[in-house]
Amino acid sequence: MQTLAEHILAHAATLPEGQPLAAKGLLHLGERSAVDQALSRLVKRGRLLRAGRGLYVLPVQGRYGERPPTIESVVERLSALGGETVVRSGAAAANQLGLTTQTPVRQVYLTSGRSRRLQLGKQSVELRHAPPWQLVLPHSAAGEAVRALVWLGPEQAGSALKALRQRLPRSAFEELVGVGARLPTWLARSVSLAAHG
Repeated sequence: MQTLAEHILAHAATLPEGQPLAAKGLLHLGERSAVDQALSRLVKRGRLLRAGRGLYVLPVQGRYGERPPTIESVVERLSALGGETVVRSGAAAANQLGLTTQTPVRQVYLTSGRSRRLQLGKQSVELRHAPPWQLVLPHSAAGEAVRALVWLGPEQAGSALKALRQRLPRSAFEELVGVGARLPTWLARSVSLAAHG
């Protein structure tokens, strides 16, 4: 007969990489207090990683031993699980779009949910609450451009928009112009000038 901990591990093994586990999602396996204790024991034994308050992830068995799931997979699954929008920070977006050569040292994501920190092995990930206008067009080049421009600020927005007009596909740049009315005045003005300049 399997123990509760073995049931939890068997259940976790059926999930995609990075899918967070929470005690409330495991109540079909046992009472809440017993599930909490089993999760705590599994963390102490190194069978699960505590990613954050009440969140656990299964380590991935890799070619060279166990490793934490990728940050991207955990963030993506957490977003789907909680129904929140989660996107890369403006610094990461600016780097990806070639607007800066600075590589962000810290892993920061913007979220429509509450601010919190996740720990995946030795990697720390910050989820920072952001206003809805900063989360427009999630997972699109135009949305990444918005977040990059916010990070760069009013002083650099004009020159960055000239570069973006050349680098982004025409449809993505038009999408960026299309959300101008939802942006703060300084950014809407810069986008409008770039579109008609």
